[in-house]
Amino acid sequence: MHLGPGQLALLAAAGLVAGAVNAVAGGGSLISFPALLAVGYGSVTANVTNAVAVLPGYLGGSIGYRRELEGQRTRIVALSITSAIGALIGAWLLIVSPARVFRDIVPFLILASCALLAAQPALSRILRPPAEGPDEHRSVRLHAMQLAASIYGGYFGAGLGILLLAVLGLGLRDSLQRLNALKGLLSLVIGLAAVAYFALFGPVAWAAAAVMAVASLAGGRAGAGLARRLSPGLLRGVVVAFGVGVAAVLLVRS
Repeated sequence: MHLGPGQLALLAAAGLVAGAVNAVAGGGSLISFPALLAVGYGSVTANVTNAVAVLPGYLGGSIGYRRELEGQRTRIVALSITSAIGALIGAWLLIVSPARVFRDIVPFLILASCALLAAQPALSRILRPPAEGPDEHRSVRLHAMQLAASIYGGYFGAGLGILLLAVLGLGLRDSLQRLNALKGLLSLVIGLAAVAYFALFGPVAWAAAAVMAVASLAGGRAGAGLARRLSPGLLRGVVVAFGVGVAAVLLVRS
């Protein structure tokens, strides 16, 4: 489909904000995915294109968080393998399932993501353990939870960052900043695996994805810097309210 200047501007702005939100609080897809719906793409095309669009934002966030990623190489390698497998399963489920199924469940997936984003502060307080252990990355329970989260990320992805942070907090003992850095890098791995599958088999709107990807990279890089200083409470509230509104509109239309 042809995109006019106003639509391109909307997508660029959504990509920029989504990249920053993903680095600061998570939930950026609750902004970028509805923007793609707003310019006229169908739900499956919007979801697949969004996966491509937000990917550079995860890269930008990981670059900004490289200091906190130091010393986590063993964790990264072990969990990346599980993440890639789960993302491919989720991407495959999205493509092979009827489009109507995805359209019907999208509002509920968005609402679930909003609930998870709203609960993030409480989850962070509950799940933050006091000290790091040596072999936690080998836990079967951790990898099972990571696999389930990665399948979700390959299938839809909105709220993935919050879900991953909860999983990592349950399975690893470390500071929240280091877990947040690990969450961002694993989100990048999940996104890369899903995008590779979508590039071969999915209906990606490449023009829209390119515009949003460039903006998302800039937003992610800036957001990682803000994440160390900015309280995400107000931002979280705005994103949740926006997501609930989008879900309500989709429910009315369905």
